[in-house]
Amino acid sequence: MTVDIPRIFTVSESAHRIHNPLTAEQLATLGTALRMAPGTRVLDLASGSGEMLCTWARDHDIRGTGIDLSPLFTEQAQQRARELGVADKVTFHHADAAGYVAEEKVEVAACVGATWIGGGVEGTVALLSQSLRPGGLLLIGEPYWRHLPPSDAIAQGCRASSLADFLVLPDLIASFGRLNYDVVEMVLASPESWDRYEATKWLTMRRWLDAHPTDTFAPEVRAELTSSPERYTRYGRDYLGWGVFVLMAR
Repeated sequence: MTVDIPRIFTVSESAHRIHNPLTAEQLATLGTALRMAPGTRVLDLASGSGEMLCTWARDHDIRGTGIDLSPLFTEQAQQRARELGVADKVTFHHADAAGYVAEEKVEVAACVGATWIGGGVEGTVALLSQSLRPGGLLLIGEPYWRHLPPSDAIAQGCRASSLADFLVLPDLIASFGRLNYDVVEMVLASPESWDRYEATKWLTMRRWLDAHPTDTFAPEVRAELTSSPERYTRYGRDYLGWGVFVLMAR
């Protein structure tokens, strides 16, 4: 059986090039901030549709490998590499990123928005470090509380299981220090970039429903489209932040 992510994501995010709350401009800002020399090797675990590696290969002449659990997103990443003329610089593989270690150590190792592959931030940092050469950069994309919700019920409205799922930003930064890493850069999502990530799903889901009215998955997509706009604007937009944090081992 083919491994895959839950179908709701491949439906709702099928039109996304970036599967997190960064815009193309913010992703470019991150690439510039890393000061990567031509030929820098980058490993991206849970690489999605490959926009990070593909645009960085185009703009900074990096070499990259992406690993993702979604066959659809992996295919989209391969197509994007061909579109941008960087298929000779980046490769994408459909595989489980959990436990993946590069055969050759890289200068940049990233997991941008999928720390579940390592059971959380600490486990994902430990996993990425196995592929990173000494002095390299480690990238973690992770949610945080912009404001601590007053109850678990509100946290659940932000799609967390409880308040304990995330930290406020200063505490998240401090947690990297406790893992013996320096935070040397960061790029944070804005409310507007969150809007683009979330709201883009709504039109995608509506058009999918119009095209697949008898699909057995349609009730789940309909339920998500019905609830998501209110839930996001009532809870997530005010309380939930997200960022990419660049770390170096001490």
